Amino acid sequence: MSQYAAAVSAPGFSLGVSCNEDEITGIEYLEPRAEVAPNSLLAKEAVRQLRAWLKDPQYVFSLPLAPAGTPFQRRVWAGIAAIPAGQTRQYGEVAADIGSGPRAVGNACGANPYPIVVPCHRVVAAGGGLGGFGRNRGGFLLDVKRWLLAHEQG
Repeated sequence: MSQYAAAVSAPGFSLGVSCNEDEITGIEYLEPRAEVAPNSLLAKEAVRQLRAWLKDPQYVFSLPLAPAGTPFQRRVWAGIAAIPAGQTRQYGEVAADIGSGPRAVGNACGANPYPIVVPCHRVVAAGGGLGGFGRNRGGFLLDVKRWLLAHEQG
């Protein structure tokens, strides 16, 4: 039995979806694995929307997300959600918009429970570097970030 309500395969990684009856409670990047069939109507809808985004990075999500994070994190996530697909902003730019510092923005990005839906992959380091991703500075998750950005550049 999986800990996820569903798991979706993507190129080079998978997405684990957690939810209750009414809200998505988390989405997690996973090493590639077999898909897990949705165990509820909401999980089925999440899978449908994630697959729609994988086919078309301009797809706009309409999933009910469980309230999460501190007020500061929610401000950062709202700023990130406003970045259009195919565009990026630097951590410092997002920080300036909300009157904070780049490191605090990076920490909020790392705590994002709804990746892809709240597209923290669109936030990059000064000078065009990737920065961290999912609280990691290298390896698997940075490969995922590279793929996500390339996918949106289409």
